[in-house]
Amino acid sequence: MKKLTDRYELRNGTGIPCVGFGTWQTPDGETAVQAVKTAIESGYRHIDGAAVYRNEISVGEGIRVGMEAAGIKREELFVTSKVWNTDRGYEKTLKACERSLTDFGLDYFDLYLIHWPANEVNCKEGWDAMNLESWRAMMELYKAGKVKAIGVSNFLPHQLKSLMKAEVPPMVDQIEFHPGWMQKEAVAYCKENEIQLEAWSPIGSGAMFSNPTILAMAEKYNKTVAHICIRWCLQHGFAPLPKSVTPSRIVDNTKVFDFEISTEDMAVIDAMEVCGYSGNNPDTFNVF
Repeated sequence: MKKLTDRYELRNGTGIPCVGFGTWQTPDGETAVQAVKTAIESGYRHIDGAAVYRNEISVGEGIRVGMEAAGIKREELFVTSKVWNTDRGYEKTLKACERSLTDFGLDYFDLYLIHWPANEVNCKEGWDAMNLESWRAMMELYKAGKVKAIGVSNFLPHQLKSLMKAEVPPMVDQIEFHPGWMQKEAVAYCKENEIQLEAWSPIGSGAMFSNPTILAMAEKYNKTVAHICIRWCLQHGFAPLPKSVTPSRIVDNTKVFDFEISTEDMAVIDAMEVCGYSGNNPDTFNVF
């Protein structure tokens, strides 16, 4: 990947820009509007949202004013949303997507994800069946052209296996991935099954800013901590989703294509002990 708009190719031929702009925890209202506008003006063409972020209307407005300011068309952007846990199942997933499209003010999403898997804790009546029912709706949305690609978020290999047997298997898995939390089993499974990986929290929810290994790398390469983490994700074949509401940082986070982390230094970062992990386990996550 040599520039912000370079794309990974999903199994259906859809291209996903290699770095996305995350909107998790971005305050609703003008803050979200201006952050997304700044991102698009700065060259981002990949905007990641979700119903549970409770800012989709503002993110949609930011997309509209950002496109106008940057002089680009809708087809030049890649926009993602996600169905939340309260809307699992066939009918609810269909309605959730329509609601999010309305809130965004869009005719289609480039990518739609199941935000978290049903599991034995939050769906004791049959977590696998529930995931499959949600997936049935995802496939219908895909076939209807409401979404250009479908996938999941936070799914582990055993939660993906049944979905992989579906007529349209998942194309993306967006997982927590950063130095100090590599999820090697999930990564290996996705790569073996042609599932593109995205990295949420690529800077470890801020933990990397005080990590001595990453600080040393930043000094060595004359780059910021964020640059090192984003570049590390890219060199692992992930699409990282950095986020910020500060204009200067939004712009600065794009400056990751003028250097490369050496093989030796990648190995040093890969060997870091657990650091910055959110603690959110897909097998026990029970938030509604």
